Amino acid sequence: MRIADADIAKVLIEQERIHQKVQELGAEITRNYSQKLAPDEHLLVVGMLKGSVVFMADLIREIDLHCELDFMIASSYGDATESSGIITIKQDVKDIEGRHVLLIEDIVDSGFTMASVLEILKKRNPASIALCSLLDKPSRRKTQVQIDYCGFEIPDEFVVGYGLDYASRYRNLPYIGVLKPEIYTK
Repeated sequence: MRIADADIAKVLIEQERIHQKVQELGAEITRNYSQKLAPDEHLLVVGMLKGSVVFMADLIREIDLHCELDFMIASSYGDATESSGIITIKQDVKDIEGRHVLLIEDIVDSGFTMASVLEILKKRNPASIALCSLLDKPSRRKTQVQIDYCGFEIPDEFVVGYGLDYASRYRNLPYIGVLKPEIYTK
C-alpha cells in the first residue's frame, strides 16, 4: 500500500482503465493527424504543466507519428480549489504559426484556463489546434470549451493521482482517486 492511499476516499478510475483509454486516444490521434500532416511535418504536442506530464508521457508513446514537444504553464487558480478567473501565463510555447498543435491537459474544470489558452494560441495562426484532456468535469464548467479528445467525464469530486495534485502531493498515484474531504478542508 502506498503512503498516499490512506488519504484517498475511493479509486474513481483504475490504472488499467487509464492505460486502455490512453491507448485508444493515441490510436485516434494517430488516425486523425495521419491525414492532416504532410510527410515532413511533426505534430506539435503542448503539455500544460504540471498536471498533464504523466498523461502526456504515456500518450505520446501511443501516438505513431513524429511528435515535437513543448510546454506551457498557465493558471487561473487563486487558491488550491477555486478558480480566480484571471489567467497567468508563466511559461509560453515557441512559434506555432502554421503548425498542427495538440494541447494536452489533465482536467478541464471551470474551463477558464483552457478557454483563455486556446484563445491565445488561436491568435498565433496554427494550422490547427485541438485539445486532449484526460478528465472532463462538465458540472463545474463556467465557460464553454471544446475537448476534441477526452479520456473520462467525471463527477464533481476532488480528484488526485496520475499527474493531478493537491498541495503538490499525490501526482505519482497510478490511478485517479477521490481525495478525502478532511485533507483539503483543513
